[in-house]
Amino acid sequence: MEEIMVLEEAKGIGLPNFLPRTAFLTILQKKVKGISSIPISFAEKVWNYVEEVVISVKMQHSENYYQLQLSFRRAGHNLIAKMKEHSVNWVMEIVEMEKLTDYTCNPEYLSAWKTLMSQQDAFMKDVLINEERPAKIKLNSFGEIEVGKLRLVDCMALHLLLSAGNLVNREFEIEIVNELMGPGGGIERMLEESPAVAAKRPKINKSIQLLKKSKEVAKIMDKVGTYAD
Repeated sequence: MEEIMVLEEAKGIGLPNFLPRTAFLTILQKKVKGISSIPISFAEKVWNYVEEVVISVKMQHSENYYQLQLSFRRAGHNLIAKMKEHSVNWVMEIVEMEKLTDYTCNPEYLSAWKTLMSQQDAFMKDVLINEERPAKIKLNSFGEIEVGKLRLVDCMALHLLLSAGNLVNREFEIEIVNELMGPGGGIERMLEESPAVAAKRPKINKSIQLLKKSKEVAKIMDKVGTYAD
């Protein structure tokens, strides 16, 4: 009914069977805005999952090298945060583009249009005459559909596949090198002792000092014994 109201407001002198472009864009923008949070949330969830997998694998392959694990974790977190931000910005840009234009060169558009138009009469009957007005309309070849939720699926999938491939094949290696060789002494950090070893060192040093004193006392006792003889 909201769409019909938009069409009523956009009525004017024009050719029959031509949908006013302003009306179409108004409806389109509302539909796109209504689903705009879905691909953004999806991109964030995908990169959060990728981060968990990447960090887990890197930790398993460097479990005996504590400082290297720290570098891997920092590099992975920083890199994936950048890629997540890039994906979210890319999706937001696509959403804004979808709001501005009603253009597509996808060859499936005409095929889908013809299929839908062949069912126009039945559709209008369900929407306008049927008092129940079901939320989902069943169309042949399409099944039960909700309009407005399918425009971003292809681009989103291709973008995430490309980005994940770049992460594995190129970006992570570069980020690790930057983390290790960049400012802040990455190599020096790798040579630092782990907290567990650092905590043991004072105790070990104390034990060494006690052993040295015990050795000295033993020598003195030996001399005393010798003089007594």
